Amino acid sequence: MGLFDKLVKALGMKKIQVNILVVGLNNSGKSTIVSHFKNPDERSTISVPTVGFQIEQFENQGVCFTAFDMSGAGRYRNLWEHHFKNCQGIVFVIDSSDRMRLVVVKDELELLLSHPDIEKRRVPILFFANKMDMPDALSSVKIAAGLGLDKIENKPWHISSSNALTGEGLQDGVSWLVQQIKECMAANSNKQVKKEMEKEELY
Repeated sequence: MGLFDKLVKALGMKKIQVNILVVGLNNSGKSTIVSHFKNPDERSTISVPTVGFQIEQFENQGVCFTAFDMSGAGRYRNLWEHHFKNCQGIVFVIDSSDRMRLVVVKDELELLLSHPDIEKRRVPILFFANKMDMPDALSSVKIAAGLGLDKIENKPWHISSSNALTGEGLQDGVSWLVQQIKECMAANSNKQVKKEMEKEELY
């Protein structure tokens, strides 16, 4: 049992609520991935381009996610930053078969990482190298190299090959994200406890 789980048990909490951003270029499979984690009777069978953003909710491993599924169309990408401040995690979906736009993905990632609401925060980032089933798909290793993910130093990150249509690779990625969010929240709880103890010592 991890530190966060012990804290949850001690406080009598059953579930935690977190906000995550789901970003990536248009047609990368963001909405299909989010839909996979919803209850079977709530899943959409028809995928249409997201206009602006959609808010979806699902639960995984005792964590209640509110997912802001952001449009990846060029004219809507400026909306991403409005949700940076209040997110506890980011899911960045990449079409691994879209080699021509990998440079655009890199530009958007750099903008995200340098934003004031993200730059100084330890926000876990999960990358899905989606459409792994396509014959011309790049491997997750090549995508990580192309995006320069090894240069991300102050944030935990993980890249997982995925197929949004079959669900392959999705749970492994989200399990990693859940663990990282729990660890970040446990660290923040520890800091808060220390502050309270320091206040008591002063009095």
